[in-house]
Amino acid sequence: MSESVNPAITDWTGPFGLPDFGAIAPADFEPAFAAAMGDHNAEIAAIRDNAAAPDFANTIEALERAGERLDRVASIFFTLAASDTSAELQAIERRLSPQLAAHGQAILTDAALWARVKAVTAEGLGPEAARVTELAQRRFRRAGADLDAAGRARMREIGTRLAELGTAFAQAVLKDEQDWSLALGEDDMAGLPDFLVAAARAEAAARGADAAGVITLSRSSVEPFLALSDRRDLREAAWRAWTGRGESGSEGGAGGTWPIIAETLALRDEKAKLLGFESFADFRLAEEMAKTPDRVRGLLMQVWRPARAKAEADRAALEALAQEAGMNDPVEAWDWRYLAEKQRKKLHDLDEAALKPYLALDNVIAAAFDVAGRLFGLEFREVEGLPLPHRDARAWEVTRGGAHVGLFVGDYFARSSKRSGAWASALRRQQKLTEPHRPIILNTCNFAKGAPTLLSFDDARTLFHEFGHALHGLLSDVTYPSISGTAVARDFVELPSQLYEHWLAVPEVLAKHARHVETGAPMPEALVARLKAAETFGQGFATVEYLGSALVDLEMHGPRAAAAAADPAAFEAAVLAEIGMPREIAMRHRSPHFLHVFAGSGYASGYYSYMWSEVMDADAFRAFEETGDVFDRATAAKLEAHVLSAGGRAEPEAAYLGFRGAMPGPEALLEGRGLADAGTGAGADAGAAG
Repeated sequence: MSESVNPAITDWTGPFGLPDFGAIAPADFEPAFAAAMGDHNAEIAAIRDNAAAPDFANTIEALERAGERLDRVASIFFTLAASDTSAELQAIERRLSPQLAAHGQAILTDAALWARVKAVTAEGLGPEAARVTELAQRRFRRAGADLDAAGRARMREIGTRLAELGTAFAQAVLKDEQDWSLALGEDDMAGLPDFLVAAARAEAAARGADAAGVITLSRSSVEPFLALSDRRDLREAAWRAWTGRGESGSEGGAGGTWPIIAETLALRDEKAKLLGFESFADFRLAEEMAKTPDRVRGLLMQVWRPARAKAEADRAALEALAQEAGMNDPVEAWDWRYLAEKQRKKLHDLDEAALKPYLALDNVIAAAFDVAGRLFGLEFREVEGLPLPHRDARAWEVTRGGAHVGLFVGDYFARSSKRSGAWASALRRQQKLTEPHRPIILNTCNFAKGAPTLLSFDDARTLFHEFGHALHGLLSDVTYPSISGTAVARDFVELPSQLYEHWLAVPEVLAKHARHVETGAPMPEALVARLKAAETFGQGFATVEYLGSALVDLEMHGPRAAAAAADPAAFEAAVLAEIGMPREIAMRHRSPHFLHVFAGSGYASGYYSYMWSEVMDADAFRAFEETGDVFDRATAAKLEAHVLSAGGRAEPEAAYLGFRGAMPGPEALLEGRGLADAGTGAGADAGAAG
C-alpha cells in the first residue's frame, strides 16, 4: 500500500477494530482505491502465475484471502456514499464505480486464472471448502470466463457500463428526493396529529424553511401525511411527487431515469444471451431457490388473484365511506391511505395517533435486543464515543456468555444526504481464514427524527426486519469470507429478516416494551387486542402494490426485454394493464425510482424474493408456535445452526430442510395476509419452496 494513502482507511485501529471515520476526507478515497486495486492485482497475479499445480489452498483459498484491503476501502466508501453523501462523494462514486466493475470483471474473465480455478476439484475437501470451490467456479462461469476472447471483452464492457448506469440512477433518484419538499402553513395542518406536526416543524427548522412545517419524500414523512392530512389537494401533490421520483430529468437527462432503465435492460438482456440464457430473468434465477421465472410467476399470480379481489372489496368499502363523508368525487390513489386510515379507525378503533406514543424508537430497539436475548442468548451494551459513519449513529457491543460476538451500529434517522429506504450492511464480515474477524454490522433506516422519535407500527416492523438481517451477519460462523452472513441466495436472504418481524407483535413483547412515551404505562390490553384484530387490515392494498412492482420487474427482464428497453414507461403500463392493476393503487416502487432493481443488479428480476421468503418465514414461525413457546430455545438453536450461523455453506433448500424438515407451500402466507378466503388461487403451481 502506497505511503501516500491515508492509513485511517486501511488500518482499522479504532475500538472494536473500527476505522477512524473522523480522520477520512473525500479526497483520500481515490488514491486509496488505486493502491488497493494495485495490491489486489498483485495478489491475483501471484495466484495465476503460481508454478505449482492448482489446488484448493493455492487457488481457491488464496482467492478468498486476496483483496482484503480493497474490501476495507470499499466498505467505508460505500457506507458513506449511501448514508451521508455529498456532491464530492457523488462525483468520486461516478468515477470509481466503472473502475471497480472493470477491476472485478477483469479478474473473473482472466483465462489463465480461470484455468486454475476450474482445475480444482472437491475431492478430499471438507463440506465448507467444497462449497466455496463450487461457488467460485460458478462465479467465474457466470461472469463469462468460458466465453471466447471477444465475448469476455464484451462482458467487461457491459459490466463497466452497467456500473455507470446504476450509479447515475441512484444519484438521480436521490436528487429528486432532495429537491422536493412540501411547505405547510399553519392552515395546512388540518387532520395531522401532534407527532406529525412536530416532525414537520422540526424538518422546517432543520432546513431553515420559511414555513410552519415541511413534508419530505422520506417514507416516514410522506406516507403518514398521505394517510392523515385532510387537505386533498396537498395529498395529491405529495402523492404525485412520491410516485414520480426519478422522472424529473435531474441527473437522468431528458425523461428522467427512463433512458437509464432502457439502456440497463438492453445490456442485461445482451449479457444473459452471451451466456446462453433466454433472458436476464432466466440467467438471474438459475442460481436462486426459484430456479425459473415460471415458478416465480406461479407464486406471484397465485397470490395476485386473492389480493386483487380483496383490494377490490376494500375499494368498494372506501367508496361507501367517502360518500358518507360527502366526498362525491371518485376515489383516487391519493385518497386510498386517507380513507383506509378512517376505515381502520371505524372498524378497529385504531389509528396512528393512538399507537405512536407507545412506539418510541428507544423502546423498539430495546424490544429487538430483548427478543435476540431470549432466543439466542445475546446481550447488548451501548458504547459511546466511537468513530462512526455519522453523528446520529449509535453502537452496541454484542456479547454472548461474556464473549464478544460483534459490534452493531444503528443509523436510524432520515436526512437529505442519505438514500431512501432501509438496509443492513457490514463494515466487516465474520470470517476465520486470515484471523478471527468478528463482524461490524450496520442497520440503516429513515425515520423522521423527533424529540423523542415515535414510530408507526410499520416503522417498528422495518426496524425488526433490518435487525433480522443484522443477526444473520452477527451470528455467522464460517471460515471463508465469500459465504459469510448474508452471502446467500437472494430469495433466501430475506428469510431471517422477515421471520424476525413476527416477534414484534407477540403480546408479551408489546406488554414489556410498548410503553407510553410520557407516562411509561404499557400499551393497554384493549389496544393490543385491537392491534391484533387489525393485523390483516389493508393487506389487499399492500399485497397488490408489492406484486405490481414484482411482476413488472420480472417481465421487464424476461423474454420481452427488447420491448421493455424500447419504451420502458409504456411497457410498465402494459404489464399493469395485463394483470388488471387497480387504478387507485400504484406500484410500491415504480420503475423510475426502483432502486432495488436499477441502482444495481441486487434485486433485478428478484424483487419477488420478499414473497418467496415470506412463504418460508410464515412456516418457520409456525415451528416456534408449535412448541407452545415462541421463544423456544431449542427451535432457536436449530434455526441458528442451519440458517443464521451457516451463511452460504449449503444450498438454501438444504439449509431450510435442515431446520424444518420439509418445504412449505403458500398456505401460511395467504393465511397470514388474510387472503386465504379472498379469492381463488387454483390453477397456479406456486410451490415456492418445493
